Amino acid sequence: MCLGLEKRYTSDLTLGQWALVAPLLPAAKPGGCPRKTCPHCVLNAIFYRLKNGCGWRDLPKDFPPWETVCDYYYAWSRDGTLRAVHDALRAEVRKAEGRHAEPSAAVIDSQSVKTAEKRGAATAGTRPSG
Repeated sequence: MCLGLEKRYTSDLTLGQWALVAPLLPAAKPGGCPRKTCPHCVLNAIFYRLKNGCGWRDLPKDFPPWETVCDYYYAWSRDGTLRAVHDALRAEVRKAEGRHAEPSAAVIDSQSVKTAEKRGAATAGTRPSG
């Protein structure tokens, strides 16, 4: 039984969110054994880890094995699946708040005071007067 259908943690996907992102996940690889791991449970485990900042080995035991979740995380990171999931969920949150699905502006932060800025020429071996 897939435990992904019940919401146990605040980071778990709702059924509506799952319905939105499920089509974005890659299909099981052809040939070989059928997939034994529930992708919904894998996503919930990934979101749990990202939200709580725990190590892979510290995932609660009611998720799939940490090695499996870790393998999916890196595969989905490489192939763009996690980016697509993030973008779809972000768009839904923005629409629910009455905003456009895509952000219209961004903030770029820069350092306002340079830490390595020198005042005047440096001369080796001399001390400033005063």
